[in-house]
Amino acid sequence: MRGVKKQNLPSKTCIVCQRPFSWRKKWEKIWDEVKYCSNQCRKHK
Repeated sequence: MRGVKKQNLPSKTCIVCQRPFSWRKKWEKIWDEVKYCSNQCRKHK
């Protein structure tokens, strides 16, 4: 993802709050497994 502009980053929809969230560097290796936009949504699954 290096060199990609912010508006061109992949995004997903959170399965709890239904809000879209964008790719983050810390999720680089696990992007396919990410389902929640935040720890708060993860706790309220």
